[in-house]
Amino acid sequence: MRDSADTKTRRDREEHWRALMRSGQNGDGKAYAQLLSELLPLLRRVVTHKWPSAPDVEDVVQEVLVSLHTVRHTYDPNRPFMPWVMTITKCRFADAARRRYARSANETTVDVFPETFSGDQTKTEQETSTDQEDLRKLMSTLPGGQRQAIELLKIQGLSLQEASRVAGKSVASLKVGVHRAIKAMRDALERKT
Repeated sequence: MRDSADTKTRRDREEHWRALMRSGQNGDGKAYAQLLSELLPLLRRVVTHKWPSAPDVEDVVQEVLVSLHTVRHTYDPNRPFMPWVMTITKCRFADAARRRYARSANETTVDVFPETFSGDQTKTEQETSTDQEDLRKLMSTLPGGQRQAIELLKIQGLSLQEASRVAGKSVASLKVGVHRAIKAMRDALERKT
């Protein structure tokens, strides 16, 4: 008897959210806001369940909400709503996991932080500032496409697919742009020194 009641509740919730989404697609801002606020606790539970130790659960949930908003026009009201939402959630979760893995691959954990001493080997704040200014100048000399590729992929940390959507360029084009930009900046720095 309980399974039947749970199924009915799920079916009712599905219909309710489908109706809210349909209204939101037709310009009803209140219905759309209500839908997102009702989805929020569910999305938190799903992401927390899949990734219980993640420190960035809220970031993933926000990415899901942004994606839902961005692609809301693709939802077909004649089709089930929750599978559509869960597919988007799964994709954002996978993106976050890839970013986290890539970030952790370049990080090193240490138990004791090394001590630094003043001396000829250490950089002063002025030297660090000068290095940053040199990089800004180098960035400004890059062609627009290369500069955009570096900004999206290396500075903002977007995935290739995200950067491709933002820039309106292919993944291959972005890879080539980053490669050429880094080579040009490295060559310019070598000439300077």
